[in-house]
Order: sequence, then structure tokens, then C-alpha cells
Amino acid sequence: MARGPASANRTAYLFLAPFLVLFAVFTVYPLILSAVLAVQQTHGPGFARFVGMDNFVALAADPLFHKAVRNTIVYTLGSMFIQLPLALGLAMLLNQPGLKGRGFYRLIFFSPQLMGLVFVAMLAALIFEKRSGLLNQALQGLVGGVLDPESAFPWVRVLHDVVWLDFPWLQTFVMPMLILISLWMYVGYNMVYFLAALQNIDKSLVEACAVDGAGPALRFWHVTIPSIRPVASFVVLLSLIGSLQLFELPYILLDQTGGPQNRGLTIVMYLYQSGFETGDLGYASAIGWVLALMLVALALGQIFLMRREER
Repeated sequence: MARGPASANRTAYLFLAPFLVLFAVFTVYPLILSAVLAVQQTHGPGFARFVGMDNFVALAADPLFHKAVRNTIVYTLGSMFIQLPLALGLAMLLNQPGLKGRGFYRLIFFSPQLMGLVFVAMLAALIFEKRSGLLNQALQGLVGGVLDPESAFPWVRVLHDVVWLDFPWLQTFVMPMLILISLWMYVGYNMVYFLAALQNIDKSLVEACAVDGAGPALRFWHVTIPSIRPVASFVVLLSLIGSLQLFELPYILLDQTGGPQNRGLTIVMYLYQSGFETGDLGYASAIGWVLALMLVALALGQIFLMRREER
């Protein structure tokens, strides 16, 4: 006996039910609750007062939130304009024909991604720690054997005793350190995407350009870039979203604070401090919605640019 459309629909919804239930419980309900909290002032679970848009008005005038936004944007720009070009450059090097050990090099560059962000942050803290860090210990062995602490030149004694041997790397260069550590961790991850895109370029196009007399720069600009544009757009969007959601690395690296003068404070860190340290879940929800709107705006802008280029 043939089954009707209604029976087929019931069967489809039956198979979709586990996903729909989980999606409703862990995505839809938290979003609705977050939207409700964003228009409330809360002090712990026992107090909530409706304040309308006051949380968003307070955010607009909050200098600490402005600093968190600036820090996050600086980190994002550093990741975009340093990390992604370097990842593309490494991918082009590994894509050279006849390169031996390509799989080994790919594993070496990708391996930091396998360790996890928390482990990387703890490792970086050991390397850049002020007094007993591995970097300062290495410099001590190097500088101590080259510079004379009894030198007649004051700058030599200062360099020997203060600048290099006990230098607070994390406290002095907060954002450059975060960008550097992220560069080490994610450049290989993005390199894999670019390498896959480069290997799918139509070789006949490259050969045709070479026959026409185009040099490496022209071939890169007129063949490589257009061919990898979809993958590059995806990597850019992925990097933007990940950079704006930065939390674990500075939180662990800076001992659960924003660092000196909050120079390492990010938007998600400020959200965490507002919600779980201060206890104002309403203000934290407002921060979360501002961040969500930033991410949606970036995603829509990326889609618009991609469609405009396709026309």
C-alpha cells in the first residue's frame, strides 16, 4: 500500500526531531533568554529589573567597553594583515612542484593547532614570563656572555642588568604578544585552506599566461587570486569571527585579567567579567548582542562583496 505525503512528512519530522529538540534547547531558548536579559538589570539570580535600552546606552558611554572594542579590532587587524598573507605565502611555497617532504612541512606548520588554545597559552606564559621565562633565560645566557656588567658604559650595564635579563614581555607588549602567539598557532591552519585552493587551480590558465609572457606577479594577480577567491573569502570570514571572539588566550596568558591598563581586554573578556564577576547578566547580554550584531554585519558585508565580484 502506497504511503501518502502526510505519512512521509511525519517520518521526516521524526528523524529531524532529535536535532530540532537540541537546537531549540541549546540555541533558540538561550537566544530568547539573552534578548530578555539584555533589557534587564540583574544582580545575581535573585534580582532582575526591567531597564529597557539602558544597558545599550550605558555601553555607548562605557570607556572600558570602548577599550575592549579597540583592543579587539587591533588584534583582528593584526591577524588579518599579518597572519593571512603569511599563510598564503607558506601555501604557495609548499605548492611548488617537485618540493620534497611536502607532507612533513604541512604537518609541522599545522601541528600547533593540534595542541589546543589553553595549552598554547600556558606554554607562551612559560616562555615570556618576566623572571624565569625561557626567553629571558636564553637571553641571559647570551647577553651575559657578551656584555660586561662592569663596563664603563652605563648603557651596557643597564642592558645587562635590566632590559634583557628581567624584561616583562607580556606586560610591555600585550597586544603584539597576543598577535604573535595567534600567528604561531593559526598560520598553519589557514595555510591548509590556501594550499587546497592552490592545488585546485586550473594549470592550463597558468600555462596560458606564461605563454603570453606574463611574469610571476601578473600570474599571481590575474590567475591565482581570482581562482582562490572563494576559499580566501571563507578564510577571511572565519578569521574575522574567530578574532572578534578572542577570549581564552588573553584570559589565561594575563592571569584572568585584562593586563596592565586593560591593554589585553577583549569584548568577550569584558562580557565574562560583567556577567560572571560583576554579576550583571543583563549588561553582559547587551555586550553579547552588540558583538553578535558586529559579526552579522561582517558576514553580510562579506556576502555582499562576494556577490558583487561574481557579477
